[in-house]
Amino acid sequence: MSEIPGDLKFLKSHEWARVEDDGLVRVGISDHAQSQLGDLVYVELPELGSQVKAGEGAAVVESVKAASDIYSPVSGEVVEVNEELNDSPETINEDAFGKGWIFAVRISDREELDKLLSADDYAEVMEEDDH
Repeated sequence: MSEIPGDLKFLKSHEWARVEDDGLVRVGISDHAQSQLGDLVYVELPELGSQVKAGEGAAVVESVKAASDIYSPVSGEVVEVNEELNDSPETINEDAFGKGWIFAVRISDREELDKLLSADDYAEVMEEDDH
């Protein structure tokens, strides 16, 4: 199990959110989630300019095992997508908390961040899942 970066917030469904210096919220899936999915072969990115809502599907990742919806941890406008994933979806497997980010949102309600799990809380959720 890899270290969980302390600057991330999480949904119980394994998506992470990182607030960047410019105020954007970058979104990806946890290292735990990518390892459960296995080798990723396709990522369906959200459209630039689309509106996403906290807790609703915004993207899809497909592995050799299954397809999974990626839920947005926060509401707002999609202002960036990780185009590199179109050619290299395995980037998520290789660097889930870094280069494997999926999209970035200009958040519409910063209070939604307070509803997300801290890295420590997320680690506890994963421990419970393992038992």
